Amino acid sequence: MSDAPAMAGVSRAEVDSPHAWRMAVAGFFTCFTLFGVVYSFGAFFKPMAAEFGADRVHTSAVFSITACIYNVLGFAGGHLADRYGPRRVLMVGAIAMGLGLVATSMAGSLAVGCVTYGLGIGVGVACSYVPVLAVVGGWFEKRRTMALGIAVSGVGCGTLVVAPIAAALIVHYGWRESYVIMGIASTLLMAVCAMVSEAPPIHTAALAAPLTLTHTMRSPDFVMLYASMVLASISIYIPFVYLPEFAHSRGVSQVAAAALVGFIGAASIVGRLGLGRVAERTGIIPLYQTSTLILGLSFGLWMVSHSYAVLVVFTIVMGAAYGGMIALSPAVVAELFGVRGLGALLGALYTGSAISALTGPPLAGFVIDRTGSYLGAAGLAGAAGVVGFLVLIPLGRRRDMVAAAAEVG
Repeated sequence: MSDAPAMAGVSRAEVDSPHAWRMAVAGFFTCFTLFGVVYSFGAFFKPMAAEFGADRVHTSAVFSITACIYNVLGFAGGHLADRYGPRRVLMVGAIAMGLGLVATSMAGSLAVGCVTYGLGIGVGVACSYVPVLAVVGGWFEKRRTMALGIAVSGVGCGTLVVAPIAAALIVHYGWRESYVIMGIASTLLMAVCAMVSEAPPIHTAALAAPLTLTHTMRSPDFVMLYASMVLASISIYIPFVYLPEFAHSRGVSQVAAAALVGFIGAASIVGRLGLGRVAERTGIIPLYQTSTLILGLSFGLWMVSHSYAVLVVFTIVMGAAYGGMIALSPAVVAELFGVRGLGALLGALYTGSAISALTGPPLAGFVIDRTGSYLGAAGLAGAAGVVGFLVLIPLGRRRDMVAAAAEVG
């Protein structure tokens, strides 16, 4: 039997209620676990490369394949959660995450690690991230932006907490045993979140018709969002893979280098929560555009960094912009297209990040291996973010013109 609501016994009055905030909390801890694991990969990068004798391009492929899988399968995860409800889909994600990490701990080669980590973490995120955002978005109307900001702030908190813990675990136990510990912990926490999550009483329970989804995905606004997502995601992925290694090459300790990823996570919390409130005054779309521009420009700080302190400033600026952009993206989709079939629409949008995952980190690794410098990789990330902003400039204008014409008429 599906856990999608037939709406019997679940009233519309529960939207924005204290019960709805339970869904936001479950969303927070789901995102905390998912991306705490995903974005701790930078801490595992060097020991895995050393053990398997792999270069940067091939080692970064583990992360790239994983991100590609969860972004591509996110559409299916959102679709299934819209149709059957989130609980079972989230439980599959919890099991896949744990099995993937434990299996990776036993990998005998980097190729095997790509499969175990990629499929386990990829399916885990795909079955959890988009579905839980659709749940939170559907349980709120007036406070949707704030609720989504709280839920996705779990990404930042998870990055802040888990990345340094992972580095410390590796120092004491080795990378294989660390993955076992993280696999058990992530499965337990995500299973609890799955049991708490409920399909929303309105909106997303009614799955958008395939024709409506196809029409929306072909609209100019969706195409702009998609293209910008591809470009901006390149900016996001590169520092998570290479920033710790760059800092370590400059004489920073392994734990302190991994902590830079944590600083990105901490700053993103401010972006996810603070910018959500600002959006209520300035408008969601203009703030989303501004966040994307600042994301791209922030890489200038990495390029001129001459000390650990400058790198910390970079992580704060980049993290706040990235956090705001990610927090606002579900609200932008809801603003432009409504919340009917929100899970499927978000899943479709996030497939753009799959392209970035496959191209961004490996291309950056190629540049670093060929030049012996990280400046080219930072420049690549910055340029992608700025172009992603330029693509967004016309976003929403056609809709506003139509609305203005209707008012005049």
